[in-house]
Amino acid sequence: MSGAGPPSAAADGAAPVVLDLHGVPCPLSWARARVRLESMAPGTAVDILLDDPRAARDLPRAAESAGHHVVAVEEEAAGRRWRVRVEV
Repeated sequence: MSGAGPPSAAADGAAPVVLDLHGVPCPLSWARARVRLESMAPGTAVDILLDDPRAARDLPRAAESAGHHVVAVEEEAAGRRWRVRVEV
């Protein structure tokens, strides 16, 4: 099969890559996430951990606009932390 890259977390059932951005304010959180996402193989699942409410709102929109698929946005710790699952 030509053009096939290495297996991804989403394709092989492996745990997603975790990108911990706790303490990183928006819009810097999206800038860091974007750089990381651009280096990953298509189909890779990434859990982005956030504690900035603005980032939790804006990062999923920015990821979708950049062509990534936002699988889920989960609120954790009573609105003080979020987990955004993105598929590259």
